[in-house]
Amino acid sequence: MTHTQIAIIGAGPGGYAAAFLAAGRGMKTMLIDAEAAPGGVCLHRGCIPSKALLHAVKLLTETREAEKIGLHFPPPRIDLERLRGWKEEVVQRLTNGLAQQCRAREVTWLQGTARFLNSTTLELRQPDQEPQSITFEKAIIATGSRPAAIPGVDMDLPGVMDSSQALQLDVIPASLLVIGGGNIGLELGTVYAALGTRVWVVEAGPGILPGLDRDLVRPVAARLGKIMAGVSVGARIVALTPNGTGLKVVVADSEGRETTHEVERVLVAAGREAVSEGLGLENTRVTRNARGEIQVNAGMMTQDPAILAIGDVTGGPMLAHRAAMQARVAVASLAGYPPPHRQPIIPAVTYTDPELAWAGLLEAEARAKGIETRAVRFPWAASGRAHTLERTDGVTKLILDPSTGAILGVGITGPGAGELIAAAVVAMEKGATAQDLAHMVHPHPTLSETFAEAADLFLGHCVHYHAPARGAPPPGNVQRPLL
Repeated sequence: MTHTQIAIIGAGPGGYAAAFLAAGRGMKTMLIDAEAAPGGVCLHRGCIPSKALLHAVKLLTETREAEKIGLHFPPPRIDLERLRGWKEEVVQRLTNGLAQQCRAREVTWLQGTARFLNSTTLELRQPDQEPQSITFEKAIIATGSRPAAIPGVDMDLPGVMDSSQALQLDVIPASLLVIGGGNIGLELGTVYAALGTRVWVVEAGPGILPGLDRDLVRPVAARLGKIMAGVSVGARIVALTPNGTGLKVVVADSEGRETTHEVERVLVAAGREAVSEGLGLENTRVTRNARGEIQVNAGMMTQDPAILAIGDVTGGPMLAHRAAMQARVAVASLAGYPPPHRQPIIPAVTYTDPELAWAGLLEAEARAKGIETRAVRFPWAASGRAHTLERTDGVTKLILDPSTGAILGVGITGPGAGELIAAAVVAMEKGATAQDLAHMVHPHPTLSETFAEAADLFLGHCVHYHAPARGAPPPGNVQRPLL
């Protein structure tokens, strides 16, 4: 029987972050995962390979669109084997780095599956070995999530893929139907469309990226309308059956009208669900909700005093950086520190073209909660830098407290939105106001200027864009002169 101080089940961004942080505090730490190397879904079959492919198709798209500025290239030739190999090289480099970190930090790495026998003992099953028992003082569950299934859609049909299979890029199909118009479906649909596939997207909700700010989604929807064969919203799958070498998909719109698509492949991208079964939680005091998500408090502690949980398995926004943040909270709890007095602001990014990023309060969310806000939108058509990039379809939006100018939320749509949103998070975490943002000198010409320009719109003295005043002007103490 082996003993460890901290046992961590799951080696994704939450699990390995928790392991490294715990080891850094001098705790004897063991990291367990079914994969041959740490990294989890994010590194092996999610965030990293998908962003590698999105970078490749960005270059492809820019090459094709360069004619408008007088640059002419021969039609790009896609070496699929090399592209796939490069993507795997990126993953392997990062995987090797994590393995080195485990050795350097003296974290015990074990490939295998673990289940709780009780609140202090795990049963570990490793490839080609007899089961063994591991006792621990504390355990952290970081088993993540997996693609959610759609009732009535047989995932075993030839040609039906989930997001992990789509990232293998074994072939560029002539046609693809994507079920789900959320982040994953649109990102992967964008990849295949740029590679030459005719792509249709079917979304059950009233619009793509359901739940997000429509002002931010609008530029994404407009561009998708140009690169996709079709985007159907308020639609559902009626039937999905094999049809020769492909698949026949019957789609019904919101009024029941049916359309038939004959495609080579179908991608099911209808969200993700927590992976919490098979862990032996019934042998502990850990509780789950109806969706299988493990219930935790602000310190990431479960109902079992010896067991904590972090990341996607706890529900909420399923984001790698959120899991890593929760790892910090969990390890601090193990070290005896109280939970944070408030939740940090968690940004989110959709890596479509254009990118869409947001943090803090959304306008519709504020309206639903009865929170009085004022929204200002600075269109990138008024940005000099956006014009030099030939990407004027973006927007920067601020959600502000109308009486104080406090920044409650920020949304950005446009190239590089995922990089820009970090500045918005800093501003909100530090309690900045529109006045503060307007006082900060932003370099010209940059896309970051759009933050200050949006703040100026609220204050009533924007230089590069004039819009009729909406709502009452800010109070005098907020609208004081700049200098």
